[in-house]
Amino acid sequence: MLAPKEILLAEPRGFCAGVDRAIEIVERAIQKFGAPIYVRHEIVHNTYVVNDLKAKGAIFIEELSDVPPGATLVFSAHGVSKAVQQEAEARGFSIFDATCPLVTKVHVEVAKLAKEGYEFIMIGHKGHPEVEGTMGQLDHGIHLVEDVEDVARVQPAQTEKLAVVTQTTLSVDDAAEISAAVRARFPNVREPKQQDICYATQNRQDAVKVLSPQVDVVIVVGSPTSSNSNRLRELAAKLGTTAYMVDSADELQGDWFKGRSRVGLTAGASAPEILVQQVIDRIKALGAVSVRSMAGIEETIKFPLPKGLKIDAATGLEIRERTPETGPSAH
Repeated sequence: MLAPKEILLAEPRGFCAGVDRAIEIVERAIQKFGAPIYVRHEIVHNTYVVNDLKAKGAIFIEELSDVPPGATLVFSAHGVSKAVQQEAEARGFSIFDATCPLVTKVHVEVAKLAKEGYEFIMIGHKGHPEVEGTMGQLDHGIHLVEDVEDVARVQPAQTEKLAVVTQTTLSVDDAAEISAAVRARFPNVREPKQQDICYATQNRQDAVKVLSPQVDVVIVVGSPTSSNSNRLRELAAKLGTTAYMVDSADELQGDWFKGRSRVGLTAGASAPEILVQQVIDRIKALGAVSVRSMAGIEETIKFPLPKGLKIDAATGLEIRERTPETGPSAH
């Protein structure tokens, strides 16, 4: 069998700023308040990350009734509906919101335009927690479309004030196609000032577009529940390159690499770099002799932590919020 000779690494790949922030929120909450810390839904869609946080003292739940009174609760990076938020507050939990700020941006836009009388068409995948969270910002007037066919069927109550929003982790090309269908049917539809698909999803898909034509097979590191990881595999396949998605190096199969000399490797935004390195080691064991990184966009975005979890880097003490009387302080 001809073994792979080279591994070409996509840049950028792996963790985005929203995932980094969400994981850090859970870790700092455990550090500050002690285990257990309850997290509604998987903090991010990655098996390794979830199991690592479980080992540190996180308990992942779907129903708020499973959280004991007085507990500390973290909302996942995907965001939650108004109903979940209100129930959590009513139950008196100490709440830290790890919703990605780019998802929160969509929630804020929906709330703002709803007050102006808008209805919404949301482009996204039914059942995905981010979609449920965004649609749950309103109790009516938001309609989900998953494809162009859905656009033809959707029936808003009125079309004078209609806006479109998008799940942040979709295929950029698929979303553009569906958006075009929405515009064709509803020419006056209001679109976001900045596209809803997040920078990290866009960057990783752009990198796969560059990577795929240069390799014989693409491996995407990501969990089955990860929307953006699935989109990377689909994109590579659509570009004509055989592509597989793996949750860990153990899922790699030797047959995938028969007669293929160059392997492309990327990772979804919720997949840690340690998994990428383990995949590299496994492919090297199959015969690959070199690893090369593509040139790509360097991501420098970092999102701030919520109040109550900010730590001063110099002192290791919690930063208290600035007040007019006291100014900034730490304790």
